[in-house]
Amino acid sequence: MDRFTGKRILITGGLGFIGSALAHRLLELGANITVVDSLIPQYGGNLFNVKEISDRIRINISDVRDPYSMRYLVQGQDFLFNLAGQTSHMDSMQDPFTDLEINSRAQLSILEACRHHNPEVKIIFASTRQIYGKPEYLPVDEKHPLRPVDVNGINKISAEQYHLLYYHVYGLRSCALRLTNTYGPRMRVKDARQTFLGIWIRHVVEGKPFEVWGGEQLRDFNYVEDAADAFLTAAMDENANGKVFNLAGDEVTSLKELAECLIRIVGGEYIFKEFPEIHKRIDIGNYHSDYSLIQSVLGWKPKTGLEQGLEQTVEYYRKYLSQYI
Repeated sequence: MDRFTGKRILITGGLGFIGSALAHRLLELGANITVVDSLIPQYGGNLFNVKEISDRIRINISDVRDPYSMRYLVQGQDFLFNLAGQTSHMDSMQDPFTDLEINSRAQLSILEACRHHNPEVKIIFASTRQIYGKPEYLPVDEKHPLRPVDVNGINKISAEQYHLLYYHVYGLRSCALRLTNTYGPRMRVKDARQTFLGIWIRHVVEGKPFEVWGGEQLRDFNYVEDAADAFLTAAMDENANGKVFNLAGDEVTSLKELAECLIRIVGGEYIFKEFPEIHKRIDIGNYHSDYSLIQSVLGWKPKTGLEQGLEQTVEYYRKYLSQYI
C-alpha cells in the first residue's frame, strides 16, 4: 500500500459512502487527495463524512456532468476512483433521463477528459451487481448474462463497458468492480435510496420497528472497509486492467435472517410486509456473488463478518445519526 504515498488521487462521489471511506484510508497511506461531489441531496454526499480530515484533503463541489470541471480535475492525477453515480433503482425508473446523464453520459465524458488530458491515470470504476438482473444460477460469476431489470442497471452496463473499451482501444488503464450490498459507517440512512439496510439501522437506533419486505430473498453483503480494500488492491495491481470483478461476502443470508441477526445484536423489532407491487417488478429475487476471480487474480477476499460489521455500523449511528437524517 506504500505505492500511494505522495500520489495524487481523485475520488468522484468522494463525499459519499464508499468514496469517503476511501478518502480516509488513502490519507492514512500518505496520498494527496481531491474529492469531487455535487452534494445533490438525493445522492448521498455529506460533508460530515470527511469532517475529521477536511483540513487535509481538497474538496471540490462540482458535478461530474460538467465536462469543463472534469477536464480540469483529472489533470495530474495518478489514480481516479470513479464512484459518482445515481444509485436508486426506483429513481432510475421514475426519472430515467437523469440516470442516463449521470450513470452513462457523464461517465463517457470523464473518460474523454482522461484520454485527452491525463492518459496515464489509473481508473477504478464502481459498477454494480444490479447489471446481472435476475440470476439464472447462484452464485453469480462474471460470466453470467447481463439482463438488468431497471434503467439504472442498463446505464451502469454502458458505463462499465465504456471503461473497458477505453482500455482496449486507447490503453487507458481501467477496471470495474461489481459491488454487492455494501454497508457500514457513513452510508445513507435517510431513506432507502442507497440501501435498504440503512433505513433498517436508522429505525433500530431510533427505537422504531423496521419493515422487512418479503423476507425470503437471499443476499450477500460487504462491509465498507472490505470494499475499500478491493478498490485499493485493484488500483495497485496492473493485472486488474481491462477486467471486471465481482465483490461478494462469505455469508449468504435471507432478509428475514438478516433482520433477526440485527435484532439479536442490538435489540428492537421488525414487521413483515408484502413486497410493494411497483418494487416487485424490478426485484431480482435471490442473489449472491462468486468472488473467486478477484481472489485468484488480485488476492482480495472479505475480512469482516456480518455480525461484526453490523455492530460497528450501529455503534457509528448511535453517535452520529443526527448528521444523516
